[in-house]
Amino acid sequence: MISELGSRDATRYVLFDVDGTLIDAVDNQRLVWRTWAQRYGLDPDEVYRVALRTRPMETFAQVAPDQDPRACLAVLHELEDEDVRSGVYTAFDGAQELLNALPPAAWALVTSNYEHRVRGRFARTGLPVPRVVVDAASVTEGKPSPVPYLRAAAHLGARPEDCLVIEDAPSGVESGLRAGMTVWGVNTPAAVEGVHRHFAGLQEAVPDILAFVSGSRPHRLEGPTTAG
Repeated sequence: MISELGSRDATRYVLFDVDGTLIDAVDNQRLVWRTWAQRYGLDPDEVYRVALRTRPMETFAQVAPDQDPRACLAVLHELEDEDVRSGVYTAFDGAQELLNALPPAAWALVTSNYEHRVRGRFARTGLPVPRVVVDAASVTEGKPSPVPYLRAAAHLGARPEDCLVIEDAPSGVESGLRAGMTVWGVNTPAAVEGVHRHFAGLQEAVPDILAFVSGSRPHRLEGPTTAG
């Protein structure tokens, strides 16, 4: 399967979210937000609860409305960059196998983080970085807007209907669906609303993702469908 996929031109494509999908960064995110909250004398658990549902600037507006949001963001970036340098990261089971098996022109990363941090985390975990990375600096509208996934498809020269999105978060799932793409969910105990298929773990999804790219399975299944 690997040699066969590597020798063909891409006609179907896979667009991956990063944190929670390919790399397990939950503990890192929790620690970063805890440290940030402590600097401002805030309840770390409450801050993290809000941060899980909103983008950073929206989080600051809710939990620290009396603070300069630009200063808040600068502190957060400082903490995140330090975590990339010194934190412990783990790739989800199946990530290495999957990314190495995909044709280089057939996949991209679509993340709400920044590319330099993604590259740092991938270097720490030994994962390959694709040609196309759409990060927070690449778009003016983040997830759940369809813009990030549409931008990645455009860079790959792909039609949205030929793209498979792999996600773990509701905002990312909504983004992929609004872009008109097939969306499969991974690494969650229950299916995120709207996904066409759900896998409890990334590793369980590897054969079907490779089959999608090779053209040996239908574009989408009416769903959600659970596997694994």
